[in-house]
Amino acid sequence: MRNDVQTGRIIRSLSGFYDVLVPTGTVTCRARGILRKADCVPLTGDMVEITVERGKGMVERILPRKNSFVRPAVANVDALVVFAANVNPVTEPFLIDRVAAIAGDQEVQVILCVNKSDLDPAVDLVRIYKNAGFPVISTSAETGEGVEQLREMIRGKLTAFTGNSGVGKSSILNRLCPELALPTGEVSEKLGRGRHTTRHVELYALDADTLVADTPGFSSFDTDQMDVILKENLQYAFPDFGAFIGKCQFHDCSHRKEPGCAVTAAVKEGRLEQSRYDSYLRLYEKASQIKQWELK
Repeated sequence: MRNDVQTGRIIRSLSGFYDVLVPTGTVTCRARGILRKADCVPLTGDMVEITVERGKGMVERILPRKNSFVRPAVANVDALVVFAANVNPVTEPFLIDRVAAIAGDQEVQVILCVNKSDLDPAVDLVRIYKNAGFPVISTSAETGEGVEQLREMIRGKLTAFTGNSGVGKSSILNRLCPELALPTGEVSEKLGRGRHTTRHVELYALDADTLVADTPGFSSFDTDQMDVILKENLQYAFPDFGAFIGKCQFHDCSHRKEPGCAVTAAVKEGRLEQSRYDSYLRLYEKASQIKQWELK
């Protein structure tokens, strides 16, 4: 017999199967064909309606999302914790800035976690992103530095951990919840990057009201697979630009080569970080190649 519709959250997505947490437990489901035809792919973090028939679960409907991301493939997050490091592997600021801009475009809080602080405190990274107005935490999976501070910052939220491969997302998650015993990988000294130990997006409960999504790591080559932002909206995805937007000579200033630009003046005066502005220019160039009608 077919049971009544149940509402739950997808906590794991893998190869077309979805583990949905409902009040009675976890049900492994497939997605109803009509969802695939509508190009509406369920994501980890989605609230969904499911039915169970002859012991098999089926996702019938995806409830409205407050946000969603292509990479990491997750929905309904309250905050995005971007992991970075200045050693083994070194994180390129552009990777941080692109993820932060995508989150900012959806008004999702970004927390920067500078990991492996026992090996290198990454003073420049900490300075850049504190000056840009982001909450910054220095952590170490080896010593436990910053772990409890991070726990308090994400308490009561659904948070996604993201960052380049080998930067230590799973290691910090193991520190937060040792019973998870998630696999962690070695970083190649020759290549300077980590191996992908997380293959899918999965939600883990740290306590009754705190969920963390561990996501696959990425490299600089993977940023082309991420969400795109229209060039007209890009300036608003950089919160540190906020004090200067609207003060340029031209109301439609793109903050590149126009005279009387308040943003470029702030960069020259040291009130905006050069690396942040450089990332803006790179993202603007990418955004200029996207037409609005091409976006879904």
